[in-house]
Amino acid sequence: MSVKISKYKSNIYALKVKQIINKPIEEIWDFFATPKNLNELTPKDMKFEILSGKSDNFFEGKIISYTVNPFKFYNIKWVTEITHITKNKLFIDEQRFGPYDMWHHEHHFFKNKDGSTTIYDKVIYKIPFGFIGKIAHKLFIKKRLSDIFNYRKKRIIELFADYS
Repeated sequence: MSVKISKYKSNIYALKVKQIINKPIEEIWDFFATPKNLNELTPKDMKFEILSGKSDNFFEGKIISYTVNPFKFYNIKWVTEITHITKNKLFIDEQRFGPYDMWHHEHHFFKNKDGSTTIYDKVIYKIPFGFIGKIAHKLFIKKRLSDIFNYRKKRIIELFADYS
């Protein structure tokens, strides 16, 4: 499944992406539950840098702050909080400060019968600035988010490929 972005409500959108990786859920979980690995899943042109919270500790209430350059010449500070964790199944991060009026990102992990893992992401986000935000979303935000999550899918394949 490719990245799917649909309108949820006025200026609120839902992004959904699903990917199956031929690795055990524990291995996939361990990677995703390590905040410093966010660098591995973010396009290099975004100049992503974790400022605080990149230690290996992963717990509900963890605050992670970073700078990111989502668009050329637009550098922002973004702060997220891990609000919910169910080991090997789910974690949720929510924006506390950043470019969106709301950002709620659910990371779901499913163990498949064949031993592979399904990764399912659902992001509900709200664009600021009313009508201007709607136009910006249509013109470039939607495409940029699709590009970011497609990059992430590609990197996951590269990082967890079997080279035997």
